[in-house]
Amino acid sequence: MPRLSRFSRLASPVDTATYGEYRVVTRADDPRPRYRFTGRVTEESWAGFTPRPGRYHLYAGWFCPWSQRVTITRALAGLDDVVSVSYVDNVRDGRGWAFREPHGPDPVNGFTLLREAYEATEEGFDGHVSVPVLWDRATAAVVSNDFRTIGIDLATRFHRHAVPVVETYPEEHRDEIEELDAWLGPAVNHGVHAAGRPGAAGAAARAALLDAFGRLDERLADRRYLLGPRLTEADVRLWVTLVRFDVGPNAGRAICPGLATYPHLWAYARDLYTLPAFRRTTDFGSFTVPGAAVPDWHAPADRPGRTAPGGPVQAR
Repeated sequence: MPRLSRFSRLASPVDTATYGEYRVVTRADDPRPRYRFTGRVTEESWAGFTPRPGRYHLYAGWFCPWSQRVTITRALAGLDDVVSVSYVDNVRDGRGWAFREPHGPDPVNGFTLLREAYEATEEGFDGHVSVPVLWDRATAAVVSNDFRTIGIDLATRFHRHAVPVVETYPEEHRDEIEELDAWLGPAVNHGVHAAGRPGAAGAAARAALLDAFGRLDERLADRRYLLGPRLTEADVRLWVTLVRFDVGPNAGRAICPGLATYPHLWAYARDLYTLPAFRRTTDFGSFTVPGAAVPDWHAPADRPGRTAPGGPVQAR
């Protein structure tokens, strides 16, 4: 019988009867952040994590909007051949995310559980095992599991090694991108799941979400993207929530009749889906609630400044 490589190993099936449900236990007296690893890729050699082709690997999850933010940015930054990527299984038990079929084994370390990457970095790791994770082959350790800064670093730190399809975090627009995130992050990205819950807190989250959708619909009536003619990180951050909305939090239409209620916002979302970076990083099967109908994402999107399928985007 041929000997199996450690890179062909897969985790055993999900088993909540044995391992329980996944939980993050936090103590009130523990000041450490939920996302514990916050290293940054930088040209400063003293900082350790310099941008080099082939040095970094991204562990991601098809189901995860925070992962998709990063994989979209990776594609738009032209890093397909610079930063590798692999995907964990879509379900987990108390052991956390794992490597199983159909997404295959861990191609870098041969780990069966993503937790092993965390424990290799911090002995006795007892925090949240999340995706995305940026792994450094040179030091055999996690650089970061902070999805926000991973995306920014992929967008800005590798220009010597790849020509971006779109420069999504240009210096002249960073303040505006972060101002939008300060609004849309709480109301949309983080508030969308609370919006479907009963009670006063759910009603407040729903009001904030629908107010944001209404304001976005007005904003997008005469501009192709959130900042005008230029696709940026602000669009990436918003879109990963929009694509999941009607097949996830709003699958039962408990929040609103559907994203199509907001015609400009819905057309904007479909327009972005025509771009390969968005479409190829989307797996509806990984995040669609059983029985939910997937809207027609291929319907034509009539958008300002759109002259062809996919339309012109601001290239570097």
